[in-house]
Amino acid sequence: MRARSLLLFLALSLFAPAFFFSHTGGASAEEGRTPCCKSETPDIEQLHKNADRLYSQFKTKEAAGELLKILQIDPRDLEATTKLSRAYLDFGDMIPESSPDWREKRMKEYRKAEEYARRAININPNSTWGHFYVAASLGSVALLSPIPKQIDLAAEIRSSVEKAIALDPKNGFAYHVYGIWHRKMAEIGKAGRLFASVLYGRSPPSGNLEKSIEYLKKAVSLNPEVIASRLELAKSYIAAENWPMARSSLIPIRQLPIQFSDDAKHKQHAEQILEEIKDR
Repeated sequence: MRARSLLLFLALSLFAPAFFFSHTGGASAEEGRTPCCKSETPDIEQLHKNADRLYSQFKTKEAAGELLKILQIDPRDLEATTKLSRAYLDFGDMIPESSPDWREKRMKEYRKAEEYARRAININPNSTWGHFYVAASLGSVALLSPIPKQIDLAAEIRSSVEKAIALDPKNGFAYHVYGIWHRKMAEIGKAGRLFASVLYGRSPPSGNLEKSIEYLKKAVSLNPEVIASRLELAKSYIAAENWPMARSSLIPIRQLPIQFSDDAKHKQHAEQILEEIKDR
């Protein structure tokens, strides 16, 4: 596999933050909340409620405005800081490729997301969401970067996801990302890493299909109704040529409720894969 596969890896391994935390995927507004930093100030509390309501209505710009008001009152409000990182990821994702200078515009938004994620870590180094959004923002930056830069970022992306998991072993979204990360790294293969090492003077970290399955199973156990995690688990089983387990991961998707705007598409994809592997 050619080094070009690195771009595919980063595109797929770090789509998850956008899927779960943007208006295109829509996690609940409470996912990023850290109980320790919830303000007791009535005005700030109301602004948080406003931001959550607006975000749930897919009004990301308006929600970000409320979050910025919070930081004007309390620059160290962790919840507002992490949610602003999420918002800037959304802003970048919303810029269409048909837009003039779309790469530069997206990069600017993703760098702002990274800035707020790192601020969150400065406020509280033990914030699982701060480290998670560092990984998410760096993944988005990597998508727009040359391959050597992608290789450089891969290690920090992994480190940030690992920190997010260590700080909150119940962060199922982080397990989801790490499971895909391992599968895509494994798919690059020995030849791809050798090619990258010769061509760019460095090689990407190695991945492991067994770890991919392990982490995605954990993601499913923590968030059993998240369709995307079951779908990705099935893909890892397929990569391992474990067809029965792939089918067993896909079939329950039929009964799962649609929670996010992409769920209908994921259900359709699951049915397509089931048809393709029904005789395997």
